[in-house]
Amino acid sequence: MNRKILHVDVNNAFLSWTAVEMLKNGAEMDIRTIPAIIGGDEEKRKGIVLAKSTPAKKYGIQTAEPIYFAKQKCPNLQIYQSNFKVYHQYSNSLYQLLCEYTDKIERFSIDECFLDITQYIPKGKTHLQIAYEIHNRVKQELGFTVNIGVASNKLLAKMASDFAKPDKVHTLYKEEISTKMWNLPVSDLFMVGKRSLPKLERLGIKTIGDLAARKQQEMVNLFGKFGKTIWEYANGIDLSAVNAQQEQPKCIGNSATLPEDLTNIEKIQQVLLALTEQTTYRLRKHNLLASTIGVQIKHKNFKSYSHQKTLTTPTSSTKIIYETAKEILKECYHGEPIRLIGIRVDKLVEKDIQQISMFDTPKNEKQQKLDSTLDKLKEKYGYHSVTRAGQMSIDKMMDFKQ
Repeated sequence: MNRKILHVDVNNAFLSWTAVEMLKNGAEMDIRTIPAIIGGDEEKRKGIVLAKSTPAKKYGIQTAEPIYFAKQKCPNLQIYQSNFKVYHQYSNSLYQLLCEYTDKIERFSIDECFLDITQYIPKGKTHLQIAYEIHNRVKQELGFTVNIGVASNKLLAKMASDFAKPDKVHTLYKEEISTKMWNLPVSDLFMVGKRSLPKLERLGIKTIGDLAARKQQEMVNLFGKFGKTIWEYANGIDLSAVNAQQEQPKCIGNSATLPEDLTNIEKIQQVLLALTEQTTYRLRKHNLLASTIGVQIKHKNFKSYSHQKTLTTPTSSTKIIYETAKEILKECYHGEPIRLIGIRVDKLVEKDIQQISMFDTPKNEKQQKLDSTLDKLKEKYGYHSVTRAGQMSIDKMMDFKQ
């Protein structure tokens, strides 16, 4: 199977997150629009540049250079202190948003994540559409920008996300390697560092294409295992899996921008059912139960409304959560054309020991068995291999105009 891998990289993470936090707290200036850096103590002339704004970059200021030299390049440079507590909060917010798209997420660093969405692409969408959706949602909902690389493996996805910045989505498919990657300096190849670069250049290897053109055994003879690795990378070969984090999500949700505005309540409910099944499937996969259900709708004029309801007993049942979501939908929908609908489950608890209560009827047990059976079929044959009857028409509708 041809994998669908995304690499999400926050643009100027520390400075962007500082800017967003300052704006939230009433700042009038966005420090991303002026020559600014995140660094050490200016008065003590200590520390290095941790992150820089795009205007600061135009002065030749480099990440990791001493602040003293950065000030010489730009006397009006504004310096702001780092706040890693805030950075972790924004990093977690990004992670929670990405969790709406797949369970296979690898946190590569505080500001980078790999996503394997191969088995999580909704019917009627493409992996590239999902990349753009994430790209736009991060900007609109979290207030900062990301670069996203789209490819069939982690190496190519990361290389793609490092192309022109900021705020871009780039592809690097196998058929694009020769035109998009081979003409780059060999120093741009992942794993090629300052120690190996001079050795490669002495061999006449100046571009990634030069390295790809060499024989693999020659590179192994010269550099051992490292030679094999960089030769494979130069040729776009990377079989490593996305190492999913074992973090339990704090909330799970899913939303869909509709291909046409809807006013028909039955069709809206069908979309809601499809989103609910995706959400509860992931809920059960994490062995979690939800206590609060929320529904969001956005009208064609971009006004958003959301309501939520707390259950008396936490559950992961698709039927119960869907019925609750339908009740919430009735409360917040007043007949206006809808362009987006979403569902979110919060206040999650681990499903340790099933609590026996008066509500555990044979009917509920039957529903749990149905959910479990469907989950196993999806695991074995792919998420879209089996679906509930109520979703048949929604699949066709989501294909419309795609």
